[in-house]
Amino acid sequence: MNVFELFQNFLNPPVLFFFLGLIAIGMKSNLEIPQPLPKFFSLYLLFSIGMKGGAELHKSGFNSSVIAVLLLAISMSALIPLYTFFILKRKIDIHNAAALAATYGSVSAVTFITAVSFLQSNQMPFGGHMVAAMALMESPAIIAAVVLHKLYFKEENTLMETSLTHTIKDAFTEGSIVMILGSLVIGFVGGEKGYEAVKPFTGDIFKGVLCLFLLDMGLVAARRLKDLRKTGFFTLVFALLVPIVNAFIAIGLSKLLNLSHGDALMFTVLCASASYIAVPAAMRVAIPQSTPGIYVSMSLAITFPFNVVVGIPLYYYIIQYFI
Repeated sequence: MNVFELFQNFLNPPVLFFFLGLIAIGMKSNLEIPQPLPKFFSLYLLFSIGMKGGAELHKSGFNSSVIAVLLLAISMSALIPLYTFFILKRKIDIHNAAALAATYGSVSAVTFITAVSFLQSNQMPFGGHMVAAMALMESPAIIAAVVLHKLYFKEENTLMETSLTHTIKDAFTEGSIVMILGSLVIGFVGGEKGYEAVKPFTGDIFKGVLCLFLLDMGLVAARRLKDLRKTGFFTLVFALLVPIVNAFIAIGLSKLLNLSHGDALMFTVLCASASYIAVPAAMRVAIPQSTPGIYVSMSLAITFPFNVVVGIPLYYYIIQYFI
């Protein structure tokens, strides 16, 4: 893969549709995806990825390397909030520092799905267990951030204990987690034969639905850009640098585990992405003092576009050179 191919990701239809959403808002167009279609697109994409991942996991089975990757994924999800929290609390209040730590420790399913499309375009396989890794990385970051907030914010102690309990429950029952894990299990039980039965639905129209979904994400991200004026220069730099730092850590760990290029990219994308669905829902209950306009805007309007447009092909290029 050369530098020219690195920038070919700009010309992929899903990425171009994301830009179309940004441009439409800039032009003050009335273009929109009517509700509840965006939610349906999200569930469809999670369903498709889960079924494919389950079938691949059925084919490969569980072994020591698969278990090692899953444990490492969970560990990274819990550790990223630790170092990001202590950096953030020097510049912003405890509430938003904890919320941002959860945001960047957790994962973005849409970024993961875009990476899947990127690998398919490059005819590069990856293990089905990476889908399980994505689902398992959602919760530890949320729990770690809430624990940190509880330790450093002593007031309203009773409320925090209740919030922690609710957060743990919400983290495991959040709709996207249930869908991806449920589809993964069903795909695993059904195996390749079961996947072939639904392949016309899960495979053939996957990229078309992804284009429409990323068009909607472009519209939403463009509307969030105005909220970034409240965050200041530090959070802007943080939203760009932290994904890169996490990506380099993940690439180094991928080399140590001798992962394939496909698995290495998926693991790197998971570590470099930021949540804007599960975390906001959890923070609303667990840390109501935090400001969604900060952590949602940073993850959705800065980190997500960076990873989709630049990050994924850049990480892949480095992985091919380094591993």
